[in-house]
Amino acid sequence: MSAIVLPRRDLGAVPLRRVLHRLGLWLMAGFIFFACFAFSDTSPYDIVAIPTILLWLMLGIRLYRGAVPLLLVLLVYVGATVLALLPYLNEDRPGIWTAQLGYLAITGVFFAMFFSDETDRRVELALKVYTASTLFCGLLGIGGYLELIGNEDLFSKYGRASGTFQDPNVFGSYLTLGALYLMHNLLTGRARRPMLATLGLVILLAGVFLSFSRGSWGGTLVATALTVTAVYRTGTSRALRRRIVVLTGMTAGLGALALVGLLSVGNVAETFAKRAAVTQDYDEGETGRFGNQLRGIGMLMEDPLGMGPLRWRLTFNLEPHNSYIGAFSNGGWVAGVAFVFLVGMSARVGLRLMFAPSPYRRHAQIVVPALLMFFLQAVQIDIEKWRHVYMMLGMVWGLEAARVHWRARREAEEAP
Repeated sequence: MSAIVLPRRDLGAVPLRRVLHRLGLWLMAGFIFFACFAFSDTSPYDIVAIPTILLWLMLGIRLYRGAVPLLLVLLVYVGATVLALLPYLNEDRPGIWTAQLGYLAITGVFFAMFFSDETDRRVELALKVYTASTLFCGLLGIGGYLELIGNEDLFSKYGRASGTFQDPNVFGSYLTLGALYLMHNLLTGRARRPMLATLGLVILLAGVFLSFSRGSWGGTLVATALTVTAVYRTGTSRALRRRIVVLTGMTAGLGALALVGLLSVGNVAETFAKRAAVTQDYDEGETGRFGNQLRGIGMLMEDPLGMGPLRWRLTFNLEPHNSYIGAFSNGGWVAGVAFVFLVGMSARVGLRLMFAPSPYRRHAQIVVPALLMFFLQAVQIDIEKWRHVYMMLGMVWGLEAARVHWRARREAEEAP
């Protein structure tokens, strides 16, 4: 087994190590659950991050060769952005933004290391905790939108459900992975309590809808279609495939009925009609989102070093609302190419995990579509500072590291 091994400290007696290991799992559960708290730039997620990462480093988590590409590309991406920051070190906001980007990259590598060992058990635990987090957040968002709890600015914003997020767009997309986990369990018959799982799925899909986020709507549909296709294609029996077709049809029918019901509540129909338009007022015109992007691309083609972190908004009075353009703007051509390469290689690895036989295919069919959804959304929104994206990125590369290790072990066992 080829791996980059971090220094392992002697913890003395086995019982102490066992206690620390259990504490580490509890901290990790809190780390993942608190990803839903995004009222401000600092959240409980960030407070739990440091002790969790330090404890697991002390417990000896490793960076296996399967996850090394993630580390290298993130180093290039963040490193180029830091270099682009140098002319603006006297400004606070660009420096803080770049430091946060570096911190999030560190969490992505940490997640990849954590999920590389005991992969099935750890990923399953993470998905259960994350789904509980989405249900908590989704209920608050729905309750806030229906004015059952809180005030208009607490759990809903701009007439849209936002839950524990500042932005309804982030809220809607956050719920998707939890919905995919419940849906996958229902399709494959792994749900221990199908009725509760179905209720949870309805809650999460209602939350996605009431976020009135076009990106979340489209991304969730694409991710769902990819998951269903993967489960059907890799199904090993006619009974399973028949079950998938029946349940998918029933879900579509129930979803249509739920949509009709929601459209009859308050001003939902009016907001839906407005948000369902292909473009909004702020998208159009020379100084709209798309006009700014076209002008900005021309400027970036002439400037290999980019504009520098957060400089786009000073030029156009608006964020780029495109993470690919944002990467080129914030860190220059090197950072932009690194970000595109990160997306491309993660998509390639993820799709292989979803369809190629391995012990990790089931979890990949849940996590990878959600990550690909964010890569798709990156075309129309800035995702480079979304905490849960780095969690999913690390999860996918942890699955890949485990797959590489599993394949090497099999080849060694089959060798004469």
